[in-house]
Amino acid sequence: MSVLRENATAETAVQGLLQQLNDAWACGDADAYANVFTEDADYVVLDGTHLKGRRAIAESHRPLFERFLKGSRLVGEPASVRLLVDDVALIHSKGAVLRAGQKQPSRRRVSVQTMVAVKHGNDWRLAAFQNTRYRPWAESLMGKLLVMVGLAPRSN
Repeated sequence: MSVLRENATAETAVQGLLQQLNDAWACGDADAYANVFTEDADYVVLDGTHLKGRRAIAESHRPLFERFLKGSRLVGEPASVRLLVDDVALIHSKGAVLRAGQKQPSRRRVSVQTMVAVKHGNDWRLAAFQNTRYRPWAESLMGKLLVMVGLAPRSN
């Protein structure tokens, strides 16, 4: 099999893994959600909390799915997948939680996710997950600061 075909096959498998993640969330199934991760996965939440392992991921999501985020689903842009080596992929995505009855997410709820997927045998799992809130205002603030110190041109 050619390298390009192997890469395409791996990318398809990783995209399928992300679909499993989204499906488990939409079903409110904490165990299925956690099963997408390796047994010893690292999972960093928006507030910086570091969860270690599949069990911690399931237990932290269970009350969310049962109460606070019941009926919610994940929405977002297609993820980018870059194969680092044959059995390790770097994934970047941007998305948000769509609460029950909500048609589109608030701009302030959009987050960027960085993930590492690893292949064990024929199966891919997420070994690391970092969720960071996306703040467009930070870009414009940075732009204003760069203009103020003369490192960026003024726009008209």
